[in-house]
Amino acid sequence: MAAQEFKKLFIRDLDKLMTELKAYSKEESLWKKVDGINNSAGNLIMHLCGNLQHFIGAVLGNTGYKRKRDFEFSGRVSFQELNEEINLTAKVIGDYFDQVDSSDLEEEYPLEPFGYPMTVNYFLMHLLGHLNYHLGQVNYHRRILF
Repeated sequence: MAAQEFKKLFIRDLDKLMTELKAYSKEESLWKKVDGINNSAGNLIMHLCGNLQHFIGAVLGNTGYKRKRDFEFSGRVSFQELNEEINLTAKVIGDYFDQVDSSDLEEEYPLEPFGYPMTVNYFLMHLLGHLNYHLGQVNYHRRILF
């Protein structure tokens, strides 16, 4: 897949995440946990932004981002902060893909999150699937509550 195609897909799905965030009529609903679901929508949003800013922004784009993974699942921030975090994540993603070409995606990813080497392209496909998996959970969480 070409770098600009990845950019379009990540930005599209971050836009969908923003749509989900804005569909919550009450900020406190973002933090409710539903029986059988371990994470609130707010924590899933924090996790998605932290994940992308770490694995794409910091590792590939050298942004200097420092991930707080435990806080992604245990912390709580305001609606405005979630909004800003999604926007920042989209900017980080856009900036990264604007600086690379498709041949860069065939290089080896600098980390081995799964315990084996892989190309950047392979790991970006995983990250896109991960984003969509949790985006679906946020959508489901919202629909259960309303």
